[in-house]
Amino acid sequence: MAYEGGAKNEDIKYPAVLTNEKLEAIYVGLLLINPKGISMFYLEYEEARFSVPWMLDIYKLVLFREGQQYASEAAKRNYSFPKITEKTETYMDTCKKYAIESGYTIEQAYYEIRKLFLLKMGYANAPTKTIQKKVTDIKKYARYNEMGIDEIINSLNQISFTSSIRESVLNEDVTEFLLEGDNNLKTGIPTPFPIMTKTFKGFRKAETVSFAMPSNAGKSRFVINLVAYLAYVEKKKVLLISNEMTEDKMKLCLITTIINSPYIQKLHNQDLHKREAELLALKFRPDKDKEVELDEQGFILKKEDETSEEFIKRLSEFSSEFNKTIAATEWLSSQKESSIFFVHTSDHTNDELRNIILDYYYKEGIEYIFYDTLKTDIEHIGDGDEVKKTATVLSTLAQSFGLFIGSTLQLLDNATTPLNMSINDIQSSRTVKEVLDNLCLIKQINSTTYDEYEYSEEEDSLDYKDLEPPETLNTKYYACVVDKNRAGSKPKLLFKLDLDYNTWIEKGYVRHKQSAEDDI
Repeated sequence: MAYEGGAKNEDIKYPAVLTNEKLEAIYVGLLLINPKGISMFYLEYEEARFSVPWMLDIYKLVLFREGQQYASEAAKRNYSFPKITEKTETYMDTCKKYAIESGYTIEQAYYEIRKLFLLKMGYANAPTKTIQKKVTDIKKYARYNEMGIDEIINSLNQISFTSSIRESVLNEDVTEFLLEGDNNLKTGIPTPFPIMTKTFKGFRKAETVSFAMPSNAGKSRFVINLVAYLAYVEKKKVLLISNEMTEDKMKLCLITTIINSPYIQKLHNQDLHKREAELLALKFRPDKDKEVELDEQGFILKKEDETSEEFIKRLSEFSSEFNKTIAATEWLSSQKESSIFFVHTSDHTNDELRNIILDYYYKEGIEYIFYDTLKTDIEHIGDGDEVKKTATVLSTLAQSFGLFIGSTLQLLDNATTPLNMSINDIQSSRTVKEVLDNLCLIKQINSTTYDEYEYSEEEDSLDYKDLEPPETLNTKYYACVVDKNRAGSKPKLLFKLDLDYNTWIEKGYVRHKQSAEDDI
């Protein structure tokens, strides 16, 4: 039950191991018998975690009536006057009876009750169930009875420290670990790219991955593609934090993605192929049997004196393409259970970034986070090594709370060829790699060098193929070098993409063309 005494505004249900009403009654009873004891053996307001309201009221009677002349201002601070009922005298007699029968001294009862109440306070303030369990486990320590108040406080502080690390006995439950197949080394949610999923064993909780690309190469669009897949195919709530693209730009990119991505088209059942610029300008083609005035590109023309509402009404009458688009966006708006939460912040510290992530973790239960782009916070602009500190904050959060955190990094726009990329091509600190679990370096293959590369759908295949000529001028090939992978292999992958539609297709494994002698 929630009431005054450190738990005023919370409905906290303490576990049985932290509840001892008889000990509370003994402590209060001893104070009633000898009110002078309140001068030394009092409980500060935040520590008073009595199990039932009437016990707290009797304690306050000692403060403000029986032991008023002995209670200091510090002892009374923040307490209100007690509620007295017709049962109060009976309760007081019961407490005195328990106190006399117990054989406790006031000092003994005080230290035992304060130890217990400190654990209750630690339990109430614990941010996770895991930490709450660690608090209750203190009561089960082999030498709990030998612990004093200082040792209890030290143990609680140690739990706060070790909440960022994992403790276990390695030889416990090893058979179940091996056979159940549901441990963090095996399981992760798929990505839209089968080979990448196989390489990293999916996006796994308690891990971080970063995708590094040059400026203006499509980092944010790549992230949106991943986020949309996680949210709408895998049905996960996702948090996207951006210090680059604004909400409007991200929203338009998301619409473009869900309209054109084959794996999401299957969900909203609309067969479409629309460029982002066309969507933004409301450029739609009419149905073949409809006669309507068109612009030079064949899109329905908006009349000079026509309002937006009138134009939209005409689009709905003449264009199935428009109606399919609206059906897709209405479907997108209806996906409440797998939402993409977005935070745009251009100025923030590492502490603020941490608080944003934890706020959504607690508030919305979000366990999949993307940060676009990983760079120095506002206090350390220009200091490349500070990127490692931000990455460390993200890594610590991922491990402490079982989160998956993806991010983007900036690659140097230099002359390094795509398959020769390394950590030295990262624009910021090279040491950031040390704290990441996984790192991909992604760069466009120059169209004039397509004939120097070949790819295969299978890693060990002898059948490598030439890169197909692009369908349009906007179709590009990107190489993805897996530079770090805690799950194992570090392949080099080929993607074909069109940023106008935000479509990314994983083609396979890529390499420089091999001569006949190389294959022997």
